[in-house]
This record gives sequence, C-alpha cells and structure tokens, in this order.
Amino acid sequence: MSMQDTLADMFTRIRNAQMAKKVQVEIPASKAKEAVAKVLKDEGYIAGYEVTGDKKPVMTVELKYYEGSPVIEKIARVSRPGLRVYKSAGEIPKVKDGLGVMIVSTNQGIISDRAARKANIGGELICEVS
Repeated sequence: MSMQDTLADMFTRIRNAQMAKKVQVEIPASKAKEAVAKVLKDEGYIAGYEVTGDKKPVMTVELKYYEGSPVIEKIARVSRPGLRVYKSAGEIPKVKDGLGVMIVSTNQGIISDRAARKANIGGELICEVS
C-alpha cells in the first residue's frame, strides 16, 4: 500500500529524530520535500539537506539544536489530503506573531509566508513551523 501524505511523513520523521536527539534523518526524496527543506534551511530551522541516489533518491536532513534543545519546537501539517486549506496573501496567518513560519505552496513554488505576503500571492498552506 502506498503512502498517502508524504509531507506529513517527512514532518513526523523530523519530529521523531529531534525527540531522539539525532543529528540527521533520512527521508525518501521528492521535489516537494526538497522545496520544503529549502524553506526550512533558509528560515534557519535545519542546518542543511542533501539528496543522494538516482533510482530511489534519499534526502538527508541535518537537524539543528540550540543549547541542547531542537530549534523546531512544532512542525505541523495544515492542509492535508482530506482537507485542503487555501488562503489569499492577506489571509495567510502569522505563526507566533511572526516568530514562526507558515510554508505555502503557490503557483511560484513552495515559499515562506513572508515571501508570499511580500509577493502578494496566496496558495495552499502546507505546514506551520515554530
């Protein structure tokens, strides 16, 4: 049986690895997961990521810790296969009054909420990270 929500699986793997104090976590790679990882890296939530393998690519995400505790306190899926959530640029919610980030899938790719508001484009709310 195939996996229904691969992004939710990615977030769960990151959450579990951080609870286990792992330095890195391996995730089956896809273009969407790479785009989400790029936003997480740009926003400073992960140290980095690397995609390896040709036939079945695997993405290795380097997790980030601050004084022994994970930088990502919360990573949760917002829009899911059973309930898609779309918002216009003005309706995109701020996570923790701007201290967190909402990752948005737009027609210009997967970007952060700040970039979406700046470009005045809405889209599907993928997840919130704080």
